Amino acid sequence: MMAKATGRSLENVEVPAAKTDISHDKPLDAELKGNVADKKKGGMSMKKGENSQSLNISEDNIVRSLEDHLSERVGPDTEIDYTTFKRSLHVRDSFLARRFYKLFDSDKNDSVEVSELVSAVRRLSVGPSTEKLSFLFQVYDENGDGYIDIDELRTALRSCMVESSVKLGEEELELLTQALFEDADEDRNGLISKEELESAIERQPGLMENLTLGVEFIKAPTKEKTCHCLHYYFSKSYFLNNLRKIAFFTTLIVLNCILFAVGCWNYRTSNWCIIVARGCGLCLNFDCTFIVVLMLRKCITWLRATRVSQVLPLDQHIMFHKLTGLLIMLFTILHTAMHVGNAILVAESQFNLTVPVFIFTTEANIGWVAGFAPLSGVLLVVVFVVMFICSMSFVRRSGNFQVFYWTHMLYVAFWILLILHGRHFWKWFLVPGTMFILEKLFRSKVIKRIRYGQTFITEVNLLPSKVTHLVITKPPNMKYRPGDYVFLQIPGIAKHEWHPFTISSAPEMGDKLWLHVRSAGHWTNSLYEYFYNQNNQIQNLGQHNGYVNEGYGESPVQLQSYRSVVVDMKPSEKPPRARLERKPGTLLKSRSSMFLHGKIHRPVQVQCFVDGPYGTSSRGIFEAEHAVLLCSGIGVTPYASILQSIMYRFKAYKRRCPKCTHVWYDEVPEHVMKLKKVDFIWINRDQKAFEWFVSLLTRLEMEQTMEGGLGKFIDMHMYMTAALDKTDLKGIGLQMALDLIHKKQDKDLLTGLKTRTQPGRPNFRKLFGEIATQNKGHVTVFFCGSPLLGTTVKQHCKTFGFSFSKENF
Repeated sequence: MMAKATGRSLENVEVPAAKTDISHDKPLDAELKGNVADKKKGGMSMKKGENSQSLNISEDNIVRSLEDHLSERVGPDTEIDYTTFKRSLHVRDSFLARRFYKLFDSDKNDSVEVSELVSAVRRLSVGPSTEKLSFLFQVYDENGDGYIDIDELRTALRSCMVESSVKLGEEELELLTQALFEDADEDRNGLISKEELESAIERQPGLMENLTLGVEFIKAPTKEKTCHCLHYYFSKSYFLNNLRKIAFFTTLIVLNCILFAVGCWNYRTSNWCIIVARGCGLCLNFDCTFIVVLMLRKCITWLRATRVSQVLPLDQHIMFHKLTGLLIMLFTILHTAMHVGNAILVAESQFNLTVPVFIFTTEANIGWVAGFAPLSGVLLVVVFVVMFICSMSFVRRSGNFQVFYWTHMLYVAFWILLILHGRHFWKWFLVPGTMFILEKLFRSKVIKRIRYGQTFITEVNLLPSKVTHLVITKPPNMKYRPGDYVFLQIPGIAKHEWHPFTISSAPEMGDKLWLHVRSAGHWTNSLYEYFYNQNNQIQNLGQHNGYVNEGYGESPVQLQSYRSVVVDMKPSEKPPRARLERKPGTLLKSRSSMFLHGKIHRPVQVQCFVDGPYGTSSRGIFEAEHAVLLCSGIGVTPYASILQSIMYRFKAYKRRCPKCTHVWYDEVPEHVMKLKKVDFIWINRDQKAFEWFVSLLTRLEMEQTMEGGLGKFIDMHMYMTAALDKTDLKGIGLQMALDLIHKKQDKDLLTGLKTRTQPGRPNFRKLFGEIATQNKGHVTVFFCGSPLLGTTVKQHCKTFGFSFSKENF
């Protein structure tokens, strides 16, 4: 902003948020804060849209707070420049920004003052519906003749698409424009009047009274958030929602306290440094052993199939592994400090040695192996500190995974030193250490080759949103369940890095194993670039062939094939521009355009190693009665496997009349699965993120809707968080047009599914309420996604009495 009279700038002024909208730049895992309250003004109930966030104070108070804040800082006559205006209203498209800027300029002086901005926000937030409708009509009526023609509507819808991060071709835009124009133009005169627009909006239930303008201003940092979070962790609801985790944590702490007390008691006649050091030593004996138990993946997978899984928080074993590492560090510091203190007290008086000689040599002859206790203690501290620092997330996620991997291999030296250092440690370590060694041998490459033979990546698909789909040869003797995960190593990328990925194929698919990997870190980005830059010949460069594989065992996307000249290049080099060929009548896109849309498919032969499978909480899916599969983004991968497995299990009981074409399904026995209903909820940020999984979902819909199909056994709920809600003045036209197309064609234009993609985030209170009314048995929610979103979902599950099962993401 620039000052009109005072010369003061508003660009660095922190402005409190007016109305928080589902913004394009807001991360998907932003914490959802409940449901929207009904607001009253002038005796009329103004219930907000289904996907809006709840506000702690009314919109009227927010606008008043904004007005007071700006008036105090810069005054009501301060001008707002066009760039700041766009950022404040969170408008991305220039057409809408220009129209808003012009209409907000109430005194027609070609500038917008703070007072005009506040006044307009107030009218479009809490004003009467007729005023909001009038504003919307003026936005669309660009030439100001009192009517909206089809060209103006097309321009407005194109802007709505930009605001909602929707990318459709000109044909789809024309289809949307025609559908909305025909619906609104009641008198068929080729123009839409204000009354006709009002009539079209009123035909949408609840839309007229909920119109608003989603606005996001620069937020002032809040200091109350941390306090609120700490308060939440000590709240009753948190304790009730995390009983197993809290009970296990409490048991671990209490056990360490008991061991510390026992260690101190055993040496109660010694000086106070030895008393504390021995107490810490006994705790270290336990913790340095227990940290091994927490990483026995084979044993943990076996425990999932037992009743122990209902008591122990098996899904949090990595979290407790890290927590135990913190306890080891704490006791190591205290244990070391006390022994140094003891050395100061007794080195000269009892051993006639200096403190450095006492600590760094074996001359004191302390310990059960050649007086090695003090020196081994020093070496242990050095080794553990190196391991501890190099296991921090800033090392692992900064492209230095090899540093983490090799320093973590120091656990071998660490345990050897512990056995030499502590007289009784070998007794603690004997059983868990033996189990760990057996697991490591069982998971070694030598054993894998003996057991599984060689495994290869035979096909790679580079999909939208930088998702790499790998098709791997599955050994005949490898058994897994839907939702399991494996560790993958590709020597061509990194010889010693193993990374866990959920299996996205169903066990019934035979000799193929699917992995879908999103590029989110150093190794996953290297994986994507490795196959993109590989110097083999890329075949069939050319037109989109529209190939969709038959059956569930093939690739889940419509593949784009290419044809190109052979190029000789280094893996780090970008491929040169290739000569493209096309069939007559086909539209040829540039290679870069094809790549950006993720349409690369090619056969390969790349050696890899697979370690697993390992179980997750999803293994209980077929024991549930009514399952809700809720995921965000790439968290859909375990449910890709589960949904396919469900269809295979139903198809095993599919029957066809030998005398006619009648098809039906026999009842699936309970030992196969107990499921009576499945709700699949997928939350994605933008339209492109849906593309790679749409083919499978389309098949599921076809299987349910065909003659003798499953009916509504699986209900799908798709949400696109970047899209503006229908009630938002910046997105209303697009959403109305998409609704009309969906009603006419029984198809969602964004995904091609029968299921309509909803804009924004789910209103979990309403959605879970509808699920609860179906009465299909006890509801279990299986969640895979962001931890913050999982917290919100878990709270709603508690409200409705649903079971909640979370998979680590």
